[in-house]
Amino acid sequence: MGISIWQLLIILLIVLLLFGAKRLRTLGSDLGGAVKGFRSAMGDAKESEDEPAAEHVEHQQSGNTIEGEVTSKEASKNKT
Repeated sequence: MGISIWQLLIILLIVLLLFGAKRLRTLGSDLGGAVKGFRSAMGDAKESEDEPAAEHVEHQQSGNTIEGEVTSKEASKNKT
């Protein structure tokens, strides 16, 4: 009891008549761009999660501590 090829063609024809070919093309490209952006963001998130852990271990092994004060860019411009 699946959908036959004829039923799919009728549905496609109705959707094409309702939205038009140009709008469907832009909708498809927008959807593809969103999926591509999501995948790259997920890949960046995995890389950023892996890096701090390795960096943290490296600092613990070396035993070096760096102390300093965080200032804004405006404050550093005023000092010079």
